[in-house]
This record gives sequence, structure tokens and C-alpha cells, in this order.
Amino acid sequence: MRTICLYFQIHQPFRLKKYRFFDIGKDHFYYDDFLNKSILRKVAEKCYLPANQLMLDLIKTYGKQFKIAYSLSGTVIEQFEQFIPEVIESFKKLAKTGCVEFLGETYSHSLASLQNSNEFEEQVKLHTNLIHKHFGQKPAVFRNTELIYSDDIGKRVASLGFKAMLTEGAKHVLGWRSPNFLYTNAVEPRLKILLKNFRMSDDIAFRFSDKNWDEFPLNAEKYVKWLNDIDGKDEIVNLFMDYETFGEHQSRETGIFEFLRELPNRIFLHSNFEFKTPSEVTEKHQPVSPIHVQYPISWADEERDLSAWLGNEMQDEAYSKIYKTGEKVLKTKNENLIKIWRSLQTSDHFYYMCTKWFSDGDVHIYFNPYDTPYEAFINYMNVISDFEILVDKALEDSKPAKKSATKSSIKKVKPKTEKTVAKKSAATAKKKSRK
Repeated sequence: MRTICLYFQIHQPFRLKKYRFFDIGKDHFYYDDFLNKSILRKVAEKCYLPANQLMLDLIKTYGKQFKIAYSLSGTVIEQFEQFIPEVIESFKKLAKTGCVEFLGETYSHSLASLQNSNEFEEQVKLHTNLIHKHFGQKPAVFRNTELIYSDDIGKRVASLGFKAMLTEGAKHVLGWRSPNFLYTNAVEPRLKILLKNFRMSDDIAFRFSDKNWDEFPLNAEKYVKWLNDIDGKDEIVNLFMDYETFGEHQSRETGIFEFLRELPNRIFLHSNFEFKTPSEVTEKHQPVSPIHVQYPISWADEERDLSAWLGNEMQDEAYSKIYKTGEKVLKTKNENLIKIWRSLQTSDHFYYMCTKWFSDGDVHIYFNPYDTPYEAFINYMNVISDFEILVDKALEDSKPAKKSATKSSIKKVKPKTEKTVAKKSAATAKKKSRK
């Protein structure tokens, strides 16, 4: 039997207030709670709640035959807790089935793996604790922000105790090789690598409702035929996508939920594939070779690189600034400031500053709450400027107060006389002689 690994990422950033409405240095609450709550509620009603119910129904129907995996960022879990706790409850129901695996990642969906090893490790540990708290699992497989991966990042992930990691099956890395096998990290072979089959994944995530697509409309029968057409030697098809594919990016009216409901049945009846979680994939299959990734890759855009977040001077400046600020933030030992700093590391803030156009431009515009990348940059840097005021004040307040020498505070001290010094010396000598 060959294997299908079905994985979904779920992340929502803390969207910032637009600072043109008030002055720097006066209002230190940076989040637009009204916008965050309204967006989360909309997506929950369209996607998270109905999709979770569908997944639960499929598990009830097929039992241990149907397996899925999720990675939920710490920031989205915080917002679920704050605004829509019923979503967390629906994920807990899925966790109890034993058919769902929750993966590890950075707490704030950050780019820390590229900049700060200590911060990266701290966020991973915080996220692991959060997943265990809510779902009773300790993640064994890692999914870095936006599937960002390199040999060096994989080595660090292995040092944190993870046995496998997900990333993109990028053409410029694979060359002639297929993404439909298990690989290992080139530096630390104990870490197994699962590669996204981007064509099969994107057929669902991006092309499903595209009426200009020559394969439109897509149904479960056609999709399973494509699975069967894959080379018989290939062992694994990793379908990695945003969970918002179901109901948000592809609306209910497109038939996306009906497609998902029918897909497992078609697979079981008309193919030799079975569903496995990422951990089960690594146990079932043997790696075929190491995969060398010297420079970081991701699952974003045509380039599959870091240019969605670090592709222009604005992004580079903002990225450098937030991590440089971190040196002072950590010195404060102020938990609230450290929490704010981590939320400001979220990769979305840099994504909003992207100036790409053409094929990737529409994707960036769709997710961007700002009118222009330049507005996103100015707003973010204003927030950082205000945040630095808070950090500097906290550092100043933590310094010990200097005592001023005034007449009222100076104690009267008797001047030392030769007689007094002699007495003290004699007493000291007497004590030593008794020892």
C-alpha cells in the first residue's frame, strides 16, 4: 500500500492598529482587536468549525483508516481562546479520536530560524508546551513557518528532539528526483524529511474553483485517477495546504466540502493508497537518500524561497530592527514585553511589505490588510518605535535608584581616634587567639 499524508496549517496573525490614527508614545496597545475578532469569526464560521466537523464525521465513518495532521501556531490558539473558544473545543474532539497528529512549529509563526537560534528554540519549546496543554500530545514532527527549511535549520530541529520535518518539494532542489519519497537531512541523517507534492496539493488549494483551468471542474473521481497515474514506484503523496482552503479560499459554493467528503471513499475503493500521519509515514517508509538544501526554501510563490518576506529593503530593515530590539527586550525580563516582541516577529508583518507582482501579486494582495506595502512598512516601524519607548522605560525603571547625599540623610559619624583604632585591633587579635 502506498501512502497519503494529509496535512493542514492554521495561522492567524495579531493584526496591528493603523498608527496614523494616534500618536507614538501615548497608546501602547498595538492590536486591532475588532479586526482580529471579526476576521477570525468569519473564517471560523466558513472554515474551521464546518471543516472540523467534516473531519470528525470522516473519522467516525472510516475509523483508524482516515488520518490527518495539523499545525496550529501559538498566535492562532491564543486568538481562539480569546475570541472563539468553541474552535479549540472542536480540535480537542479531533485529538481524542487518536487519528489526528499535531505538529510542532514556532510559537508566533516567526522567522526566528533564520536569525536567532536561541529565540527559535525558545519559541519551539513554548509551542510544544501549548500543544501538550490543549491536545495532550508532544509534537514529534516539525513544521517550520511557511515550510522554511535548510540543512542547517533541519540540524537544529533534530537537536530539539524531533524525528521528522516537513518542507516543500521544490524543483530547484529536487532536480530529477520525485517528492513522493521519504528523505533525510543532509547534515543530521536521523531527521527524516517529508516533501510536499505541490502540484497535487495546489490542484486543491489554488485551482479547484478556477474556471479557466483546463481541468475544471475537479471532482474526487478525477483526483483519484491522478493519484493512480503517479509512478507505481513512488511511495508517498504529501498533500500540504492551508486549512482555509476549505470554505474560505475555496468557498462552500464551489463544492469543496463535497469534494473532501467524497475523497476518502474514492481512495479506499479505487486506489492502493492509505492515509497516515507524518509520524506514521516515517515509521512505515525508509528514506531513499539525503536531500541537500544549502539555502533556505519555503512553499511560497514561484521561487519557493524567502523573497515573500525578505525580498526588498523595507522587509530587510523591519526584520533587522525587530531582532535587534530583542536584545534590549530580553534584558528587561518583563514577560509582557517579551510576549509583545514575539508577536511582532510574526512573518505576516513582513509578508504585507512584499512588492512582488505578476503571478504572485494577487496572492499577496488577498492577504494584505494594507493598501500598499509601503503603508505596511510605515505602520510596522511606527509600532516598533513606540515599543522601543516602552522597552527603554522598563530598562530605566529596573535600574537601582541612586541615593542622594543630603544633610538630613547623612548620619553623624564619630571621628576615628588612635585610641578607637587600637581598641578594635586589640579586640580582633583577641578573637583570633581564641580560635
